[in-house]
Amino acid sequence: METSVNQNALIIFKEMLKLEDNLSCSVIEQPNGTTIVDAGIEVSGSEEAGRLIGEISMGGLGAVRFAHTHIDNITLPAVIVGTDKPSIATLGSQLAGWRIKVDDFVAMASGPARALACVEKELFDELEYQDDFNEAVIVLESNVLPSTKVTDFIAEKCGIVPSNLHCVVAPTASKAGSVQISARVLEVGLHKLHTLGFRTQKIRKGYGVAPVAPAAKNDARAMGMCNDCILYGGRVFLYVHGDATDDISSLIKKAPASASSQYGVPFYDLFKSFDFDFYKVDPLLFSPAELTLNDTETGKVHKAGAINPEVLRKSLESLES
Repeated sequence: METSVNQNALIIFKEMLKLEDNLSCSVIEQPNGTTIVDAGIEVSGSEEAGRLIGEISMGGLGAVRFAHTHIDNITLPAVIVGTDKPSIATLGSQLAGWRIKVDDFVAMASGPARALACVEKELFDELEYQDDFNEAVIVLESNVLPSTKVTDFIAEKCGIVPSNLHCVVAPTASKAGSVQISARVLEVGLHKLHTLGFRTQKIRKGYGVAPVAPAAKNDARAMGMCNDCILYGGRVFLYVHGDATDDISSLIKKAPASASSQYGVPFYDLFKSFDFDFYKVDPLLFSPAELTLNDTETGKVHKAGAINPEVLRKSLESLES
């Protein structure tokens, strides 16, 4: 059995429990035994909570560190993300690929619990990975805390008892939400390559850097700014080895966000033009601004895309509007 993303993430989750007050989070024990960390709904949460959520989301297989980045004449807070197991850490864990809907509760779920539930069966078959740990850790992007009915549902899908379920919940419009979304820059890059048909298991190492947006007043504005930090300010560096590298030079041109016909305006404005219907947004838009693939077999470096300071600035300046 390969490493367990849930077992690794549980170590970080328990660290959050110990640091509850320092992280400005709140720990809730549900009647069914599920433990929930509120990282921004009824509490303020914190940037450090977002950093830890980023590492939990990656199943403990990656590191998230704070930094700053210079984009044109703007200096912004940023996160740097790195992993030696990019395919499992991102697509097999961090990807927000499980839409949970129970009655009126709706949330996008990410994190290692996905590798137990395997709701996205086709993806996990391609990754040739499934966890078998008896406890699950899940990250929910929501501005509402899940009820016991919701956590019972998640536990059942994961094949565990509810008392072995551990949830972290953070709204998009929160300090922790902004950080943990920017920490997805690497995952967004791999997901785009996977969508284009690239076998991501050939990627041996991955690093990414993205600015962190300030916490917005509502989730729609937050979604706009957080996405723009990746679409117009995110950089990804990948180290690839193997026989799947022959078509890199042509494939890399399709990988950046700029390859989409909807590229070029702040995400909030685009989203609003579609009456906030997420499914009208071009899926190929979701990618870092810039990707660099290092072919360790041939020594060639393939690069596409570029940072877009103009659109990023417009997006971040919309905070007060």
